[in-house]
Amino acid sequence: MTEPSGRPPERDDFARSEETVRQQRERMAPSIARRLPPDAGELARRRMLLRWAKWVLPATALLLLSSIAVWPEVDRLINANKAALKEISKVKVESGNLIGATYRGLDEHNRPFMITADSAHQANPERMDLDNPVADILSQGGSWLLVRSEKGVYMQHAQILDLTGEVTLYRDDGLMMRSPVADVDVRTGIIASDSWVRAEGPFGVLDAKGYLVSQHEGIAQFRGPGRLILNDDRGSHPADGKAS
Repeated sequence: MTEPSGRPPERDDFARSEETVRQQRERMAPSIARRLPPDAGELARRRMLLRWAKWVLPATALLLLSSIAVWPEVDRLINANKAALKEISKVKVESGNLIGATYRGLDEHNRPFMITADSAHQANPERMDLDNPVADILSQGGSWLLVRSEKGVYMQHAQILDLTGEVTLYRDDGLMMRSPVADVDVRTGIIASDSWVRAEGPFGVLDAKGYLVSQHEGIAQFRGPGRLILNDDRGSHPADGKAS
């Protein structure tokens, strides 16, 4: 067993001279990045960045919340625009004629109506000539009426549709009428003709010299002389004047 000496124990790797330590520190000094204190310009830029962050971050959060709130409405508008573009894609203009024309509007009772045609030609700012026009009209009670023909003239400002050539009228109560000509006032929902007409429906068959149908009032009047054959009475009944 060795006797303890008066010197404290030392590690061999700490037994370095001051010169050796200085040289090692000089070699390590270039690799240590020194962080310099910011100057006045840097401090000003940092303060400006903080001020911008105080406004930009809340504004961005508010914008994101607003976009989430209005997105359903934006989606509805996008879908509506897609439907409109799809309708427009079906419309073609050839030699001054509009192919696949559709006109929509409201009558005096704020009920929608629609006029379609295979082709339309704008004769002047007021008149539009139509091929195979079809008019859809709704009444205040929700009943539906459709009128079609081979040719038609639509007066846009007066909202009058003059039909010629195999005019056929359908009504959702089963009434169907045929005549060579008819005038349709889409603003008031009145269809009239001074030419012969044959009407067929649940009541029977009626031949007359003219007619007037008021879609909104639910009235159909016929001008005689005429002939009426009822479904429950197969006899013929001459009718002079008006039958309704």
